[in-house]
Parts: sequence; C-alpha cells; structure tokens
Amino acid sequence: MSNYQSSLSGDFAMSNGHASHKTSTVVDMPKNNLPFVDTMQTNNTSKKSSENSDNNGDENEERGNWGNKMDFILSSVGFAVGLGNVWRFPYLCYKNGGGAFLVPYVIMLFAAGLPMFVIELGFGQFVSKGCVGVWDLAPLFKGLGWAMVIISGMVVIYYNMIIAYIFFYFFASFNKVVPWSTCGNEWNTEFCEVSTKSNSTLIYNTSESNATVTTVTRPAEEFWLNYALGRSEGLHDMGTIRWQLLLCLLLAWIVVFLCLIKGIKSVGKVVYFTATFPYIVLFILLIRGLTLPGAMNGIYFYIVPRFDQLGNPTVWKDAAVQVFYSLGPAWGSLHTLASYNKFHNNFHRDGITVGLINCGTSVFAGFVIFAVIGFMSHDSGMPIEDVAAGGSGLAFVAYPEAIARMPGSVFWALLFFFMLLTLGLDSMFCNLETVVTAIVDELKPVYPNIYQKKTYVTGICCVVFFILGLPMTTNGGFYMLTLMDEYSAGFSIILISMGETLVISYVYGIENFMRDMMVMLKFKMNIYWKICWMAISPSVMFFVFIFFGVGYKGLTLDDYKYPPWAEFLGWGMVIAALLPVPGYMIYFLYYKAHGTTWKERFFYSLEATDSWGPALNKHRAEANYPLIADESKAGIASNGFNKLSSVDEQWQPPPKMMSNGTTSPGYAALANGDYEMRNGDYNNINDSYHKKEPVVSEHDSVTLSRDMPLSCNSESSI
Repeated sequence: MSNYQSSLSGDFAMSNGHASHKTSTVVDMPKNNLPFVDTMQTNNTSKKSSENSDNNGDENEERGNWGNKMDFILSSVGFAVGLGNVWRFPYLCYKNGGGAFLVPYVIMLFAAGLPMFVIELGFGQFVSKGCVGVWDLAPLFKGLGWAMVIISGMVVIYYNMIIAYIFFYFFASFNKVVPWSTCGNEWNTEFCEVSTKSNSTLIYNTSESNATVTTVTRPAEEFWLNYALGRSEGLHDMGTIRWQLLLCLLLAWIVVFLCLIKGIKSVGKVVYFTATFPYIVLFILLIRGLTLPGAMNGIYFYIVPRFDQLGNPTVWKDAAVQVFYSLGPAWGSLHTLASYNKFHNNFHRDGITVGLINCGTSVFAGFVIFAVIGFMSHDSGMPIEDVAAGGSGLAFVAYPEAIARMPGSVFWALLFFFMLLTLGLDSMFCNLETVVTAIVDELKPVYPNIYQKKTYVTGICCVVFFILGLPMTTNGGFYMLTLMDEYSAGFSIILISMGETLVISYVYGIENFMRDMMVMLKFKMNIYWKICWMAISPSVMFFVFIFFGVGYKGLTLDDYKYPPWAEFLGWGMVIAALLPVPGYMIYFLYYKAHGTTWKERFFYSLEATDSWGPALNKHRAEANYPLIADESKAGIASNGFNKLSSVDEQWQPPPKMMSNGTTSPGYAALANGDYEMRNGDYNNINDSYHKKEPVVSEHDSVTLSRDMPLSCNSESSI
C-alpha cells in the first residue's frame, strides 16, 4: 500500500444528529492516490476481513485493546464477582430475613441491574473512552462521569483496607494451628468458649451452661475484634496506628500497582487465574460445609422466603444497592473495561453472560456461608439469626470458624484467604483503572503523550489513596470503614444511574443510542432494553430513592450507634460524589458553552461535541460520523473506507434521528428496508458494494460531513 498523506482543516458537523456546532471537514487528497476505481467486496470476504482485523493486534494502537475476548470477559467477571459476593450479599440475606431477600434481589436485577450493566458496556465501547470522556454525548452532564470517578476513588480507599485484613489473616495462618481456633490467647477474654465437639486437629474447652450461653463469644470472633482490629469503643476513639495493618495495607497497594503497571495488558492475563480460582475453592468449601451438622438448617433459612419482610422498604433498598454494588453500574468501571474492547465486540451477549454469572455467584456463595451459619447455630444452641455478628466481619468470623474445624486447617485457611485476595484484587484493579483512565483521557488534549506516562499516573494514585487509607489502620479504623461502606457507594449510585439513563434516553435520544449500538452489533437490540432504559429502570431507581428516605435509620455497628456528627460525615461523602453534577453544569454553561443568551448556551450544552462517536475514523465512517482531525491520517492510510473491514459490507446503519423528528440527510430509505447514500456513494446491490469515486485533481478538496463518508484507499489496497 502506498503512503497516504492528508491534512484536515476547518470544522465538521455534529455527530449526534442534532443541531451542528460546526459545519464541515476538508480533506486535501494528493494526486498519486487517484484515480479511484470501482470495488466489490462479497459478504464472505468481509467476514474474513473482520476476523483478521479482530486478531491482528490492537485495533486502537494509541490507546490499546484487550489482548483477546477472554481477557475482557474474565476481567468483567473479576470486577463483578468480588468480596461483596462473599461478605456483603450473605450478610444482607442474613440481615433481611434470609431467602426473602432473593425476591427483591431478582426483581431489581432484571428491572434495573442488568439493563444498566449492558447500557454502560455499550456506552463505553462505542466511544472507546472512560466514564468521563463518554459524556461528550451531552457535555452539560459530564459531572455524572466525575461523580463516578469520585465514587470509585472512595471505594478503593476502604476496599483495599479489606484486602489488607485478608493479608493479615493470610500471614496469621502460617502456624501449626490457626490462631482463632482456641481460647487462652493474649487477645481472648473470660467469655471465650469453643465447641465441645471433638476434632482431630483442635483442642477444646468444656465449660458451657445455660446461664452463660448468651454471653459466650467464639474464639474466631475474638480474634477478629480484639487481635486483628484491636477495635476501640467507637469512632470518637481512633487510637493509634496498628503497625501490622499498616504494613498489610502498604503491601496491598504495592500488589495493586504491580498488577496495573502495564494496564489492561497485564491485568488481562492475571485474571485467567484470579477470576477462576475462587470457584474451585467455593465449591470445595460448600462440600465441606454440607458435611457439618446443622448445615441444612442454615440453608433452609437462606432459601425459604419470609414474605412479611417484603413490606419493609429497607429490604428493597438493600436489594437495589446490592445489585448496583455487585454489578457495578454508576461506578465507571464498566465504561472503562468496555472502552478497551474492539469496536464490533458483542457487548450485548457479554453483558448478559457476566451479569448472570455474577448474580449466580452471589447466590452460590450464600449457600456456602449459610451452611456454616447453620452449623454454628447447631453448635451454640442459638437461633440462626443471632448466631453470628453482622456486617463485613461475617467473612472474617463465619468462614474462619468453619476452616478451624477442618482437618488440615492451616492449608485450608491459606487456600481460602488466598481466594479472597484474588476476589478482592480483581475488583480493585478495575476500580483503580477507572480513576486512572478518566484522568489520562481528560489530560490527553493537554498532554498528547499522556498514555505513555500512564504508569506514573497509576503510581501517584496508589500513593495518594494509601495515605488516605491510613486512618483505617488505627484502632477505630473499622468504624470508619463501615461508615464509608454505607455511604460512599449506596445512595449516590442510585441517583447517578437514574440520571445516566434519563440523559441517554431523553437528551441524546433513545433512537439515536439504539442506532449507535446497532452499528457495533449489526443487529437491533430487543425492545426489552429500550423499555427498561426509558421507563422501568429509572422508575425503579426513583422508588428506591423514596424508600431510602422512608426507611432510613441511623447507622449502627453491632451494639454501637454512630453519633450524629459521624452520620453527618457520611452524608458528606454522598454530597462529595453528587456535587460534580451541578458543579460541572455551572462551569460548562459559564465558561464553555457558546451563545449570546443563556437559553442558547443551555441548548448548546445538550448537543454532543464533535469528538462524540467512535474513536477510529474507519468506524466513524461506518456509523456515518464525521472524521476527526487527529485520527484521519492513521485511519485513512492504514485502513481506508472503500472496504469496511470490520463489518459486513452489505450492511449500512439506519439513519440517525434528527431533533426535528426527521432522519439524517445522508441516507434515503429503500423499498426493501435498506438504505443508500443520497449522494450515490454507496449502493446496496446484490449483497455487495459498488463504490464510484469522483475524479479529483491534485488541488481539489472533498468536503466531509454526515452526508458523505470518505473512501480513501490507494490503488494497491484494492
């Protein structure tokens, strides 16, 4: 292929089908690439070309892509299937009446969770940008993207502290006997008592009576509260930094940085182990749990719903929050993961698959947890609902209790906590990558080579978040962690998700969005998605918002009630996440929007920017978007547009809907339902393209707009 030199000048039309910000793009074409000739590409040839394109390295060479499809699938599973599936979902079932929680959970999944999961994958994949850059779709609402970044930032602060706890348990397991299996240690109290049932690897005391049974504490619980946490009396008593937790937190951040040092290229390989290993361990633990006495009672409590709980709005709020917490919409990570996909990846199928795997894992982990809870209830004589402390400590009390009763407990403890590390690290990778990707995407216009410096940005973020997490290494740190867990990613993600669906559906236009998705998928998405995005999902989120207010109660941790000033701090986290939304609106209207009146500025800010659309010009041509100046040279020289190599060449996208209800002027509808270019550039005849190019002299220019995609292959590319 001969080299193609081009330059772009002038402006170009809006790419969202609404009123234009700018008018045209001019491409000067040298004479040595002419004349153009007629070309015909059959359907089979196009499919083969598409397959070759998918396998020949990165499609977006500057930004990078996943190494292959499984890298993305496993990374998405790793993000969605995290610690919350083990220590949050079973806890919410325990808190909300066992199996009754599954009813609102499944309803919320199909009404809001899965539609939001799929829409964000498609959103990020279409423009190949993170959660901030995607809002070129409607720049007035770019604050939604920054709100997602802030949420992810707050989450990684406390989430990595949980990983630090796991490291603590992992290292503590290197003993002849796991230290939480017996009483009589320096951290135990006089109330510590272990089971009287003999076990080949453990030594038990035998003191137990009806008079003291209600005050008995188990050694696993005392190890967690008194030794691992060294927990103080409350948030008002933060105490001093515990050096063991400090070192574990430092190690956690070092591991996260090393795994992200090459971005998605390194993460995409690590997840082949970290995303699959937990299932093996969970299955083994389930088998072991079912052999314990009383296990079936716990499972019965888990799967049999008590429908009287469904009248409690807190149950529905918790179900919605758990769906969002687990699947991860409105955190920005889904946009980020999908942004590294190749343009024609089937995100629709991937989203459904990953979403169902994630929720199935939550239910499966619940069986593992409740089998152990049933055993603990049988062993202690206490009711199931009272047998274990609630909260995130469930994973550090119930699971260790089961492990301590297994033959070879040290081996099982190391295996189990290593599994928790893999679960937690997968989610940490994605959450931190969300923050880093948002930063580098936004800095690119100012620092064009920022992608080459991404490792430094990652390192700086790790250092900053490590420092911010230091208060959680103190005696009162767990109170702070619980506060952040309750407020940082609950109330705010409901509002942000609702805003996202409304902006896409009613500001950008659901028909425009469905069309964009069809360009990537090459088929029209089911009406179920359209109904959910336009009505069902935002309605569900609105009612959850109402329920949240009606059912709100002050935060508690075991017997500790958080003081008003602590709850005020929690609501400050909510406000911090939501503040960028109105803040950026004011900033954009005042400093960025064009127009002589505020009304003109407002409507200008609702229109997509010139950079909205696919990242590469070959895909912009497929979708009938104007070319972008900084991509035209690479896109035209290496790919050309007389052959749409990544899409079946007999297929053309449907017309874009204009704001006045008409279709894009670049297309004319044919009687058979296909579309042809009104300029005569493309004609859909017998499942092939005949492209006729005008003769252009050396000094002539061709004006580009949504009306006429460019075809600029050299002769040798035919």
